[in-house]
Amino acid sequence: MAFYSDEIIEEVRSRNDIVDVISGYVRLQKKGSTYFGLCPFHNEKTPSFSVSQNKQMYYCFGCGAGGNVLTFVMQYENFTFQEAMQSLADRAGITLPKREMTEAQRREADRRTKILEINKVAAEYFYRLLRSPQGRHALEYFEKRELTAGTMQHFGLGYANKYSNDLYQYLKKKGYSDELLKYSGLVTIDEARGGYDKFWNRAMFPIMDANHRVIGFGGRVMGDGEPKYLNSPETVVFDKSRNLYGLNFARASRRQGILLCEGYMDVIALHQAGFDNAVAALGTAFTPGHAALLKRYTKEVYLTFDSDGAGIRAALRAIPILKEAGLSAKVIDMQPYKDPDEFIKALGAEAYQERIDAAENSFLFEIRMLERDYDLSDPESKTAFFRKVAERLLEFREPLERENYIEAVTRRYGIGFDQLRSMVNRAGARGGIAAERKPLKSGVHENKKKEDGMKKSQRLLLTWLVEDPALFERIGQYIGPEDFTEELYRQTAQIVFDQHARGEINPAQIISLFPDEEQQREIAQIFHARIGPVEEAAERGKALNETVRRVKQNSIEHRSKCLDPTDVAGLQKIIEDRKSLAKLHISID
Repeated sequence: MAFYSDEIIEEVRSRNDIVDVISGYVRLQKKGSTYFGLCPFHNEKTPSFSVSQNKQMYYCFGCGAGGNVLTFVMQYENFTFQEAMQSLADRAGITLPKREMTEAQRREADRRTKILEINKVAAEYFYRLLRSPQGRHALEYFEKRELTAGTMQHFGLGYANKYSNDLYQYLKKKGYSDELLKYSGLVTIDEARGGYDKFWNRAMFPIMDANHRVIGFGGRVMGDGEPKYLNSPETVVFDKSRNLYGLNFARASRRQGILLCEGYMDVIALHQAGFDNAVAALGTAFTPGHAALLKRYTKEVYLTFDSDGAGIRAALRAIPILKEAGLSAKVIDMQPYKDPDEFIKALGAEAYQERIDAAENSFLFEIRMLERDYDLSDPESKTAFFRKVAERLLEFREPLERENYIEAVTRRYGIGFDQLRSMVNRAGARGGIAAERKPLKSGVHENKKKEDGMKKSQRLLLTWLVEDPALFERIGQYIGPEDFTEELYRQTAQIVFDQHARGEINPAQIISLFPDEEQQREIAQIFHARIGPVEEAAERGKALNETVRRVKQNSIEHRSKCLDPTDVAGLQKIIEDRKSLAKLHISID
C-alpha cells in the first residue's frame, strides 16, 4: 500500500462510487439513505449487507465484513491492494504511476507474467487436444466418468499428447526460451535429452487461482503408468499449500459453507451435481495456508473425504487445522460409498444434500474415531476411554461450550452428565487447567463485559459524529480523541476530529490509511454502530448524553489508573473533567 501516495489512493477511491461498483456484483435495493442486498461474503436469505453512498462504505451486520470500495474489490476478487488499485483506476480512467522496481524485482515480475502466459497457452493446447483424434481415449475416460461436455468446458479439461516432447515443441514454436520454460514447471531441460514434457499421455486438469488464472496442472495417466496422478511442481505462481482446486468457482457460490474434498474428480462431480461450493487440496495434505484461504470465504467447512482409512486419517489431520483458523468443521458420512463421486452416481444430489444436512460435528466425529481404539464392553477399557474423552473436552476454554459438549457426549454414550463433568474437572486439576478456567469472583468477566460495552459506546459516538457533524460543536467541550481508550478507536477518532477541523469528514478515506484487513473491518464496524429506534429529539438527546457520559467516565477512570503520582497537571485535568462531567448536558434541539 505504501507504494501509492495517499492522494493517488484517495483519487482512485473517490472516482469509483461504491454503490455503482458493488451494484455490479450484488443486487442492491435502496431503503432510506442506505442500500441493502444479500451479503456476497456469507450465505444469507435476509439482506444484512448495507452500502452507504454518503459514507462510501459497506458493512454486513451478519458477518462483519466491511470497508470501502478498495477493500470490497480486494475481498470479492481476492485481489492484492495493487491489483484492486489497478482495476479501479482502469474503471475510472486514471493512469497510475509506474512502480519503481529494482532490476531483480523487474525480472521476477516479468518471469511471473510470462509463466502465467505460458500456462494459459498450455491449457488452451491441452483443451484442443482433448477434442482432437489424439485425445479420444482421454475424452472417453471423462465420458465414462459421466462428465458432460458443459462440465468439461467449464473446468477447461484437456489432454497431454502421448509424445514426451509434444508440448515442449509447441511452446518453442511460440517463441518461449528454454530458460523460461524450465521455470514454468511444464518442461524439464536436460543437456543430454534436450527438452521434454512434465505431462504426457495424461488427462489434464488446469488448476486456477481464485481469479481464474491458470497457475498449474494436474494430470491423470492414461493406462497403467505411474504415478497415477501428477501435479505441477512449485513455481513462482504455484504454491500447493496456498491454493485450492475449484476455489475460483466456489468463492462465488451462494450455498452454505465450503465442501472440502480430496480429489479433482470429486470437486468436478459435485459441481456438476449443483454443489458449486466444493474445493480440494492440490495433491498435498491440508495446511494452515489452505485454512487461511478458506477463512476469506466462509466460516463453515464440510469435510467430504473418502470414507476409507486414509480419508478418515486425512479428516482427523484437517480438523485441528480448521479449528485453529477459527473455522467450524463438520464431517459428511458417505458410507457405504467411497467418495462423493461414487455417492452421487449411486444415490443422486438430493441424497447427498441430506448427508450434508446430517453432517457430524467434528469433535463428536473425533470422539467416535477415538472409540475404535477401546473395547467399551470391558469396564477398564471403557473407563480409559472416558478419561481420554475428558481430557479432550478440556480443549474447550469457554465453560458454557465445554458443558454443551459434555452434554452431547453423555447423550451419545449414556454416561451421567455429573460423572463426566467430574472427570473433566479432575483431568483439568491434574493439568492445572480447571481452576484457571472457572468463572472468577474477582470480576474479570464483568470487566470484560464492561470493556465490550465501552467499545460499543465508543463506536456509537463515532458513528453519530460522522453522520451528524454538527454534534462536534456540542460535545467538543466534553470529548476529544484522547477519550477513546481503545487504541484503534483513538487513532480513528483523531483522524475524524482532524478531518472535521479541515471541514471535511471522509470515513471511507480513513479505511485506506490502515493496511491490515482486520483493522479495516473493525473501522467499518466503528462507523456502522446502530443507535436503535430513537426518532424523537428528546430520546436522541438522552441517548447522546448517556453515551458521552459513559465514554468520558471511562476515560477518567482509565487515566486515573495510569496516572503518575508526580503528575500534578494530569491530576488537575482529571479533577476538572470530573467537575465538567457532573454538569454535562448536551441539547440537540
